[in-house]
Amino acid sequence: VDRRIIDMLLYAKEMYNLTDGVMNIAMGSVLSLWHDYRTIGMDNPTEASLPPMNKLLSAAEHTDIEKMVIDEENCTVTLTDPLMKLDVGAIAKGYATERVALHLEQKGVTGYVLNVGGNVRTIGAKADGDNWTIGIENPDSEEYLAYLSLNGQSVVTSGSYQRFYYVDGKAYHHIIHPDTLMPAENFTSVSIVCNNSGLGDALSTALFCLSYEQGKTLIETISDAEAMWVTKDGNITYSSGWKNF
Repeated sequence: VDRRIIDMLLYAKEMYNLTDGVMNIAMGSVLSLWHDYRTIGMDNPTEASLPPMNKLLSAAEHTDIEKMVIDEENCTVTLTDPLMKLDVGAIAKGYATERVALHLEQKGVTGYVLNVGGNVRTIGAKADGDNWTIGIENPDSEEYLAYLSLNGQSVVTSGSYQRFYYVDGKAYHHIIHPDTLMPAENFTSVSIVCNNSGLGDALSTALFCLSYEQGKTLIETISDAEAMWVTKDGNITYSSGWKNF
Protein backbone atom coordinates (compact mmCIF):
# COMPACT_ATOMS: atom_id res chain seq x y z
CA VAL A 1 0.00 0.00 0.00
CA ASP A 2 1.22 3.52 -0.79
CA ARG A 3 2.95 5.06 2.23
CA ARG A 4 0.51 7.99 2.19
CA ILE A 5 -2.39 5.56 2.66
CA ILE A 6 -0.50 3.85 5.50
CA ASP A 7 -0.13 7.24 7.20
CA MET A 8 -3.85 7.96 6.81
CA LEU A 9 -4.81 4.58 8.30
CA LEU A 10 -2.46 5.12 11.23
CA TYR A 11 -4.05 8.53 11.81
CA ALA A 12 -7.51 6.94 11.62
CA LYS A 13 -6.47 4.55 14.36
CA GLU A 14 -5.34 7.53 16.48
CA MET A 15 -8.80 9.05 15.98
CA TYR A 16 -10.43 5.75 16.94
CA ASN A 17 -8.55 5.87 20.24
CA LEU A 18 -9.23 9.59 20.76
CA THR A 19 -12.99 9.11 20.28
CA ASP A 20 -13.16 5.88 22.29
CA GLY A 21 -14.08 3.90 19.18
CA VAL A 22 -16.91 6.13 17.94
CA MET A 23 -14.99 7.12 14.78
CA ASN A 24 -14.15 3.65 13.44
CA ILE A 25 -13.00 3.08 9.85
CA ALA A 26 -13.52 -0.66 10.43
CA MET A 27 -17.31 -0.12 10.28
CA GLY A 28 -17.30 -0.76 6.53
CA SER A 29 -19.36 -3.95 6.69
CA VAL A 30 -22.18 -2.06 8.46
CA LEU A 31 -21.89 1.12 6.40
CA SER A 32 -21.91 -0.78 3.09
CA LEU A 33 -25.25 -2.33 4.05
CA TRP A 34 -26.70 1.11 4.75
CA HIS A 35 -25.19 2.43 1.51
CA ASP A 36 -26.84 -0.33 -0.55
CA TYR A 37 -30.25 0.17 1.04
CA ARG A 38 -29.97 3.96 0.77
CA THR A 39 -29.08 3.71 -2.93
CA ILE A 40 -32.10 1.50 -3.61
CA GLY A 41 -34.35 3.83 -1.62
CA MET A 42 -33.13 6.92 -3.47
CA ASP A 43 -33.38 5.30 -6.90
CA ASN A 44 -36.73 3.60 -6.23
CA PRO A 45 -38.56 5.34 -3.36
CA THR A 46 -41.46 2.89 -3.48
CA GLU A 47 -39.03 0.06 -2.68
CA ALA A 48 -37.26 1.89 0.15
CA SER A 49 -36.63 -0.17 3.28
CA LEU A 50 -34.24 -0.38 6.22
CA PRO A 51 -31.43 -2.91 6.49
CA PRO A 52 -32.73 -5.77 8.69
CA MET A 53 -31.27 -5.57 12.20
CA ASN A 54 -30.11 -9.19 12.04
CA LYS A 55 -28.00 -8.31 8.99
CA LEU A 56 -26.61 -5.22 10.73
CA LEU A 57 -25.75 -7.20 13.86
CA SER A 58 -24.04 -9.86 11.76
CA ALA A 59 -22.03 -7.21 9.92
CA ALA A 60 -21.13 -5.53 13.23
CA GLU A 61 -19.27 -8.68 14.27
CA HIS A 62 -16.61 -7.72 11.72
CA THR A 63 -15.73 -4.19 12.86
CA ASP A 64 -12.74 -4.78 15.15
CA ILE A 65 -10.10 -2.25 14.12
CA GLU A 66 -7.40 -4.34 15.79
CA LYS A 67 -7.87 -6.81 12.93
CA MET A 68 -6.44 -4.18 10.58
CA VAL A 69 -2.76 -5.08 10.81
CA ILE A 70 -0.34 -2.46 9.45
CA ASP A 71 3.25 -3.38 8.65
CA GLU A 72 4.97 -0.01 8.30
CA GLU A 73 8.33 -1.45 7.25
CA ASN A 74 6.87 -3.35 4.31
CA CYS A 75 3.97 -0.92 3.69
CA THR A 76 1.29 -3.59 3.85
CA VAL A 77 -2.19 -3.68 5.36
CA THR A 78 -3.74 -7.02 6.26
CA LEU A 79 -7.35 -7.50 7.32
CA THR A 80 -7.17 -10.65 9.43
CA ASP A 81 -10.97 -10.90 9.42
CA PRO A 82 -11.91 -11.77 5.81
CA LEU A 83 -15.41 -10.29 6.26
CA MET A 84 -14.08 -6.96 7.51
CA LYS A 85 -14.29 -3.84 5.33
CA LEU A 86 -12.72 -0.41 5.72
CA ASP A 87 -14.73 2.77 5.15
CA VAL A 88 -12.66 5.94 5.44
CA GLY A 89 -15.53 8.31 4.63
CA ALA A 90 -15.38 9.95 8.07
CA ILE A 91 -11.74 10.97 7.77
CA ALA A 92 -10.27 10.70 4.26
CA LYS A 93 -11.53 14.01 2.88
CA GLY A 94 -10.35 16.00 5.87
CA TYR A 95 -7.05 14.16 6.00
CA ALA A 96 -6.41 14.72 2.28
CA THR A 97 -7.40 18.38 2.57
CA GLU A 98 -4.87 18.83 5.37
CA ARG A 99 -2.14 17.19 3.28
CA VAL A 100 -2.89 19.60 0.41
CA ALA A 101 -2.88 22.58 2.79
CA LEU A 102 0.47 21.58 4.29
CA HIS A 103 1.93 21.15 0.79
CA LEU A 104 0.80 24.65 -0.19
CA GLU A 105 2.09 26.14 3.06
CA GLN A 106 5.49 24.54 2.46
CA LYS A 107 5.50 26.22 -0.97
CA GLY A 108 4.95 29.56 0.73
CA VAL A 109 1.32 29.94 -0.33
CA THR A 110 -0.83 32.28 1.80
CA GLY A 111 -4.18 33.97 1.29
CA TYR A 112 -5.85 30.78 0.12
CA VAL A 113 -8.95 28.75 0.94
CA LEU A 114 -9.64 25.09 0.19
CA ASN A 115 -13.37 24.40 0.00
CA VAL A 116 -13.99 20.65 -0.20
CA GLY A 117 -17.73 20.40 0.44
CA GLY A 118 -18.50 20.51 4.16
CA ASN A 119 -14.81 21.00 4.85
CA VAL A 120 -13.08 24.38 4.56
CA ARG A 121 -9.37 24.90 5.28
CA THR A 122 -7.94 28.43 5.34
CA ILE A 123 -4.28 29.06 4.64
CA GLY A 124 -3.20 32.32 6.21
CA ALA A 125 -5.29 35.48 5.94
CA LYS A 126 -6.59 37.38 2.94
CA ALA A 127 -4.20 39.36 0.77
CA ASP A 128 -5.25 42.54 2.61
CA GLY A 129 -4.49 40.94 5.99
CA ASP A 130 -8.10 40.46 7.06
CA ASN A 131 -9.33 37.09 8.30
CA TRP A 132 -11.54 34.92 6.14
CA THR A 133 -15.27 34.95 6.89
CA ILE A 134 -16.71 31.43 6.62
CA GLY A 135 -20.45 30.80 6.86
CA ILE A 136 -21.98 27.63 8.29
CA GLU A 137 -25.02 26.58 6.30
CA ASN A 138 -28.50 26.44 7.78
CA PRO A 139 -30.30 23.45 6.20
CA ASP A 140 -33.70 25.01 6.92
CA SER A 141 -33.20 28.46 5.38
CA GLU A 142 -30.97 30.58 3.17
CA GLU A 143 -29.49 32.31 6.22
CA TYR A 144 -26.27 31.05 7.76
CA LEU A 145 -26.20 29.60 11.27
CA ALA A 146 -22.90 31.30 12.08
CA TYR A 147 -20.10 33.35 10.56
CA LEU A 148 -16.56 32.45 11.57
CA SER A 149 -13.43 34.57 11.35
CA LEU A 150 -10.55 32.25 10.43
CA ASN A 151 -6.84 32.60 9.77
CA GLY A 152 -5.21 29.22 9.11
CA GLN A 153 -7.93 27.12 10.73
CA SER A 154 -10.29 24.52 9.32
CA VAL A 155 -14.05 24.22 9.81
CA VAL A 156 -15.82 20.90 9.19
CA THR A 157 -19.55 20.19 9.44
CA SER A 158 -21.28 16.82 9.68
CA GLY A 159 -25.02 16.93 9.09
CA SER A 160 -28.08 14.75 8.65
CA TYR A 161 -29.45 16.83 5.77
CA GLN A 162 -27.14 15.95 2.86
CA ARG A 163 -27.24 12.18 2.31
CA PHE A 164 -30.48 10.50 3.33
CA TYR A 165 -33.50 8.62 2.07
CA TYR A 166 -37.08 8.12 3.26
CA VAL A 167 -38.73 4.98 4.60
CA ASP A 168 -42.41 5.30 5.51
CA GLY A 169 -42.08 9.07 5.58
CA LYS A 170 -39.07 9.19 7.91
CA ALA A 171 -35.63 10.34 6.77
CA TYR A 172 -32.61 8.10 7.46
CA HIS A 173 -29.23 9.74 6.99
CA HIS A 174 -25.71 8.36 6.48
CA ILE A 175 -24.04 8.93 9.88
CA ILE A 176 -24.42 5.60 11.65
CA HIS A 177 -23.96 5.20 15.41
CA PRO A 178 -21.56 2.30 16.12
CA ASP A 179 -23.63 1.08 19.09
CA THR A 180 -27.17 1.28 17.75
CA LEU A 181 -26.13 0.59 14.11
CA MET A 182 -28.80 3.16 13.18
CA PRO A 183 -28.49 6.81 12.10
CA ALA A 184 -27.48 8.97 15.07
CA GLU A 185 -30.42 11.12 16.14
CA ASN A 186 -29.13 13.70 18.63
CA PHE A 187 -28.37 16.55 16.21
CA THR A 188 -29.04 18.10 12.81
CA SER A 189 -25.42 19.19 12.46
CA VAL A 190 -22.15 19.43 14.35
CA SER A 191 -19.39 21.82 13.26
CA ILE A 192 -15.77 21.76 14.37
CA VAL A 193 -13.16 24.51 14.18
CA CYS A 194 -9.56 23.38 14.63
CA ASN A 195 -6.12 23.69 13.07
CA ASN A 196 -6.08 20.22 11.47
CA SER A 197 -8.72 19.39 8.89
CA GLY A 198 -8.31 15.65 9.44
CA LEU A 199 -8.95 16.07 13.16
CA GLY A 200 -11.99 18.21 12.36
CA ASP A 201 -13.41 15.54 10.06
CA ALA A 202 -13.04 12.82 12.68
CA LEU A 203 -14.41 14.96 15.52
CA SER A 204 -17.46 16.18 13.61
CA THR A 205 -18.52 12.58 12.99
CA ALA A 206 -17.76 11.47 16.54
CA LEU A 207 -19.58 14.39 18.21
CA PHE A 208 -22.57 13.86 15.93
CA CYS A 209 -22.92 10.37 17.42
CA LEU A 210 -22.13 11.25 21.04
CA SER A 211 -24.52 12.94 23.43
CA TYR A 212 -23.95 16.66 23.99
CA GLU A 213 -22.45 15.95 27.43
CA GLN A 214 -20.08 13.30 26.07
CA GLY A 215 -19.07 15.49 23.13
CA LYS A 216 -18.52 18.55 25.31
CA THR A 217 -16.28 16.53 27.63
CA LEU A 218 -14.24 15.26 24.66
CA ILE A 219 -13.88 18.61 22.88
CA GLU A 220 -12.78 20.39 26.03
CA THR A 221 -9.81 18.00 26.32
CA ILE A 222 -8.48 19.09 22.90
CA SER A 223 -6.73 22.43 23.13
CA ASP A 224 -7.16 23.68 19.55
CA ALA A 225 -10.67 22.38 18.76
CA GLU A 226 -14.09 23.96 19.30
CA ALA A 227 -17.59 22.76 18.43
CA MET A 228 -21.10 23.95 17.64
CA TRP A 229 -24.07 21.60 18.03
CA VAL A 230 -27.47 22.12 16.35
CA THR A 231 -30.37 20.04 17.62
CA LYS A 232 -33.45 18.99 15.63
CA ASP A 233 -35.50 21.76 17.20
CA GLY A 234 -32.95 24.37 16.13
CA ASN A 235 -31.28 24.88 19.50
CA ILE A 236 -27.60 25.83 19.16
CA THR A 237 -24.90 25.25 21.77
CA TYR A 238 -21.16 25.85 21.72
CA SER A 239 -17.96 24.70 23.36
CA SER A 240 -16.22 27.20 25.62
CA GLY A 241 -13.81 28.64 23.05
CA TRP A 242 -16.12 28.83 20.02
CA LYS A 243 -16.76 32.51 20.68
CA ASN A 244 -13.11 33.24 19.89
CA PHE A 245 -13.88 32.63 16.22
